[in-house]
Amino acid sequence: MSVEQTLTALAEKINANPHAINGFHAVYHFLLSGEDGGNYQVIFAGDHATYLKGTPDEAKCLLELSDANFIKLVEGNLNPTAAFMMGKLKVKGDLGYSLKLQTILNAYQS
Repeated sequence: MSVEQTLTALAEKINANPHAINGFHAVYHFLLSGEDGGNYQVIFAGDHATYLKGTPDEAKCLLELSDANFIKLVEGNLNPTAAFMMGKLKVKGDLGYSLKLQTILNAYQS
């Protein structure tokens, strides 16, 4: 699965059942390396999640990782704490928002 397919699937899951993001407003930037890398933005606004290629809005939290590790993270196959400690994941900005993102991702993993 590609990064964009992963983001589309995640947004569809969240928008179908937004229980984990009710009333939450945040913008996340993902700077991904690798063949399917690039800059992506995920926006949580109220009860809706969207993603954009590029980073037009200011983010509360920026995460840098490879495209393969991003897909593993979203699917629940990469422990974010271990990835951070091993240097596979870099976080800039508000660390509290990175923890909230982990909670959101955990709520929508198959």
